[in-house]
Amino acid sequence: MGKNQYVVKLKNNKSKKDWGVKGENNSKMTFLFNTQKEAIEKARSIAIHQKSELKIQGRNNKFRDSDSYGNESKIIDTKF
Repeated sequence: MGKNQYVVKLKNNKSKKDWGVKGENNSKMTFLFNTQKEAIEKARSIAIHQKSELKIQGRNNKFRDSDSYGNESKIIDTKF
């Protein structure tokens, strides 16, 4: 399992980009984008590849959505 991926709204950045993708516990953004849509697409691709979680921050700085790609608990039905 890889690192969970976060799509976050950027504040006071020199790059003039508004959205970033950051791996969990990374000190820096992995990618920077002009739009949230672009950031979500990239983060989703990484999360799928790494079988990790995707967390999406809204414009209000609160996390609005999340998806799991391979990190779910498997429920096994033992009744036949």
